[in-house]
Amino acid sequence: MPIHFTEDELNGRLDRARRAMVARGLDGLLIFRQESLYYLTGFDTFGYVYFQCLVLTADGGMTLLTRAPDLRQAQFTSIIGDIRVWVDKDGADPVAALRGILEERGCRGARLGVEWDAYGLTAKLGFRLADGLADTCWLEDASDLVSQLRLVKSAGELAYVRRAAELADAAYDAAADLAAPGAFEGDILAAMQAAVFRGGGDDPANETIIGSGPGALMCRYFTGRRHLSANDQLTLEFAGVYRHYHACLMRTIVIGAPPPRQRDMHRAAVDALAAAKAALRPGAPLGGVFDAHARTLDDAGFAPHRMNACGYSLGATFAPNWMDWAEGSMLFHGNPTLAEPGMVIFIHIIVFDSDAGLAMTSGQTVEVTDTGCRALTQAPLDLLVKAGG
Repeated sequence: MPIHFTEDELNGRLDRARRAMVARGLDGLLIFRQESLYYLTGFDTFGYVYFQCLVLTADGGMTLLTRAPDLRQAQFTSIIGDIRVWVDKDGADPVAALRGILEERGCRGARLGVEWDAYGLTAKLGFRLADGLADTCWLEDASDLVSQLRLVKSAGELAYVRRAAELADAAYDAAADLAAPGAFEGDILAAMQAAVFRGGGDDPANETIIGSGPGALMCRYFTGRRHLSANDQLTLEFAGVYRHYHACLMRTIVIGAPPPRQRDMHRAAVDALAAAKAALRPGAPLGGVFDAHARTLDDAGFAPHRMNACGYSLGATFAPNWMDWAEGSMLFHGNPTLAEPGMVIFIHIIVFDSDAGLAMTSGQTVEVTDTGCRALTQAPLDLLVKAGG
């Protein structure tokens, strides 16, 4: 069966989640985040785009409410034993089905945490949930409960992240080989993703970011492919993915001779990455990593051209985003979350000079260790310049 952790490890995660619930005075947790479902039970699906909820109670109970297409999916990929199906039909009311499960579980009047911050639990469904359970139990936000548990990776998780990092490096090599005047962005994307798939990897949780020419100054995916010109720039932000665990890289490749300012941008970006890694150590707040990067870029004269965040935690994530837990793990000024050994952080340095039309980026995935951090992705940090036409 495609469950990628031992039952003992999954049960240990469930036990930690229940203890965290009890510590908050919760009788149970309504789990809607797919990352939480995968982390706690192995359940692997994209069915979370519909109403789907795992009821986890402090007394050890666990019931999944889902649709018929995910019944066998849950049986095949998870350790969940009690799976209920709500029926698709006109006027279907999955919240009523959930209320029945809660009453069966003795949760009338109980205090339940809810993962309100879940892509599948839309505002519309959230209002229905709150209204439908108003007379059954007390609800409070516990969106961060499992997300916090997921920040520090186990040995088994780190093995998957390291494999993902190898796939990211392979994808970068594929892009570097093809980047040249006349190269088609679509061919570059295809080669990168092929390297991941041939290595046993998965789709990334969000689109691979690729942009050349003026599009190199974008840090979001946009549709429409072009061919590289004789003097060009190509920005890539992408992930190697293995068992849904992500390891990301970011680079800007130059086609033809780079202007001196772009070389200065590269030097500053690499220095900022080094400063950020030096600040990422156990017991230090994640906000300090951003501050170290910002000081370096500001001192080099690039304050107007940097971002207001420079990374985030990575883990096993699902579409539409590969950030592990944006609210708690993003590298921005003042973030008080403390780094711990076993965290996996993607540090990305972005310098976009819109006035000059120049882009430069440098990013690595690193693992927090007992003494600092070490790079998991090994692609060179040197500026890659490919001969122009």
